[in-house]
Amino acid sequence: MISNQILQNTIDGMKAITRVDLCVMDTEGKTLASTMNTSDNAESMAAAFAESPADSQVMHGFQFFKVYDDHQLEYILQVKGDSDDVYMVGKMAAFQIQSLLVAYKERFDKDNFIKNLLLDNLLLVDIYNRAKKLHVDVEARRVVYLIETKTEKDTNALETVRTLFANKPKDFITAVDEKNIIIVKELKNGENYDTLMNTAKVIVDMLNTEAMSKVHVAYGTIVNEIKDISRSYKEAKMALDVGKIFYSERNVVAYNNLGIGRLIYQLPMPLCKMFIREIFDGQSPEDFGDETLATINKFFEKSLNVSATSKDLYIHRNTLVYRLDKLEKSTNLDLRVFDDAITFKIALMVVKYMKYMENSEY
Repeated sequence: MISNQILQNTIDGMKAITRVDLCVMDTEGKTLASTMNTSDNAESMAAAFAESPADSQVMHGFQFFKVYDDHQLEYILQVKGDSDDVYMVGKMAAFQIQSLLVAYKERFDKDNFIKNLLLDNLLLVDIYNRAKKLHVDVEARRVVYLIETKTEKDTNALETVRTLFANKPKDFITAVDEKNIIIVKELKNGENYDTLMNTAKVIVDMLNTEAMSKVHVAYGTIVNEIKDISRSYKEAKMALDVGKIFYSERNVVAYNNLGIGRLIYQLPMPLCKMFIREIFDGQSPEDFGDETLATINKFFEKSLNVSATSKDLYIHRNTLVYRLDKLEKSTNLDLRVFDDAITFKIALMVVKYMKYMENSEY
């Protein structure tokens, strides 16, 4: 069903061109969109016309036309005037509205198809049959972008994304929940992962400036067949989660650039707990205090360089050494030794992952 706003915009445009007033009503004569004040008996006239076998009719200085959707009566169009020119305007308006019905129905069907495709709700044979019926290319390079908005049902963000990709008829924009916008983007020859990153940055910038919406964007890997779109979608979902856990400073996350976060994200929780008990012996990183954690993070940031770390923290080198020695006594891990530093870094990431999983359960 076309929205009343679309119907209003359509007949407003027709009137601006033809200077003829029009009114669109449902099959019971209720006004849906109009460029004129309808008379008291317009509803009864339209309802009577809907019951008649005629496709067009002149009554009391108005011309009435029927608009069908797949042989089913959908709308009654009322046009002011009874001349031949007005009749032609009415026929054109009826044709335009009928064409809109077909276009919106096709778009709705494609949207349902893409949603079911993303969620793995279709059998393989159904995918190819429906793609052929809807004229969707089954062999094309595509990737799935996932845009998470800060607020649910962010219509401004959705409209901004649709505007951004308005001249890309082979791209699909949809949603399977209330916080995420999904773009299934078809790629041209020569477009690679650098291109995908640039597109993601454009999306973020556009939404920040145009829709005033803070978003995170993730995308999966490039697939070559339509049946693999769901895989790219699942990869984008994982990238979004992994990004929120381990790379919160990034607003764009690519599945093929998740690093060690991807491995940790797939670890079973019992194994994570066993590992943390082994490393921290019942302690939690929060027990070390903010000062110690800041020191650890800066030490990793400066690639285990004692001099550079102490300089950035504005402390004496011996003070830093004292803190590292104190940490070694409580954990048996010397962060100045590469193997111990790697173990500690992974342990911190595992703790982050465990907290995220615990919070997401509530």
